[in-house]
Amino acid sequence: MRMFHCDQCGHLVFFESVQCVHCGAELAYLPDSDTVAALQVDPAADAEKGHYQRYRPPHEHGTGLNAKSDAPQHYRMCANRVQHQICNFAIPAEDPHRVCSACRQTLVLPDLSVEGNTLRWRKLEAAKRQLYYTLARLGLHPQEPGWSPHYQFLADVPGSPVITGHASGLITINIAEADDDERVRRRVALHEPYRTLLGHLRHESGHFFWDKLVRDGGELESFRQLFGDERQDYQQALQSYYANPPNYAQWSPNFVSAYASAHPWEDWAESWAHYLHLVDLLETAASYNTRLCVPETAAPPAVQVEDPFSQPPPSFEAMVAQWVPVTLLLNSLNRSLGQLDAYPFALSGGALHKLRYVHALVHRPHPLHAQGAGLLSPATPPLQAP
Repeated sequence: MRMFHCDQCGHLVFFESVQCVHCGAELAYLPDSDTVAALQVDPAADAEKGHYQRYRPPHEHGTGLNAKSDAPQHYRMCANRVQHQICNFAIPAEDPHRVCSACRQTLVLPDLSVEGNTLRWRKLEAAKRQLYYTLARLGLHPQEPGWSPHYQFLADVPGSPVITGHASGLITINIAEADDDERVRRRVALHEPYRTLLGHLRHESGHFFWDKLVRDGGELESFRQLFGDERQDYQQALQSYYANPPNYAQWSPNFVSAYASAHPWEDWAESWAHYLHLVDLLETAASYNTRLCVPETAAPPAVQVEDPFSQPPPSFEAMVAQWVPVTLLLNSLNRSLGQLDAYPFALSGGALHKLRYVHALVHRPHPLHAQGAGLLSPATPPLQAP
């Protein structure tokens, strides 16, 4: 994700920051203006209401407390920050909700009286806010009614294990996934190269957006041309996958992961998650003004990483050309610290076709980009599978 700077001192700050380590300014992410801002208590407001104003240098309009012209003047911290130190979002002071639009997505919490559950909840919400940010940057605004998944974070009970998954707009996450040792145990047991909280959320959000962009967007035929027929029995497909897991040579030519080969829905969700990996990592690299080349014998020209959210955005081919050297560098840096590869994948031509499809579907007009009904415009032709 891109870097930010403290309004008060200009020091580098991050999406998750709650305080500037350089000047001590209190920070919050403002979803309405997509930035991390320095906030100060509003002296003109009732102190008990916890109202803040965005910092502005004293030479601007004669005070350091005037709000930016492109943002609401008054803010409140999300109640989950005030009460639990969970969130770093702020909301407009006139908003009737106690918690921010990201926290409102969570409908069910684990029992916070159980030791460790507050920490698990904190980790889950941090990953969820990162997903929220990326979806908003892609124009899939999480605050729009009907265009946001909801979440329940549940704990296993004897005889009733929690299965992470998606159903009818509700994403369920087993809070045990927030424990590093348990998550690694499951990754090893399932022979997975990668398993993270953010990866889970990106994958499950893919199921949600399959409903919105493919099923309800009139793209079933183009989807089936590339991913296969999703009407095949889902439970039977999963049982077959786990009973006879494919080897690398079987799945790698056409899928981003072994699990993607289990069923067309999982193929889509894994491709969706990988596309979010791609745009998030490239945005971060571009934020650092990254320029690099692979040190081969006949080295190609250096690649300047572009922001995937710039206007106009780079082409999918340009993004992939930047993605490859960035992931090589990322993995090499991890190995130099004795860590496993951060991105343990090598995308084949078949897998890239599917990511290109995701890219095209995200960037074509949909109800959040244009006026009209709840489906894609009838005048928009269906996608053609590569």
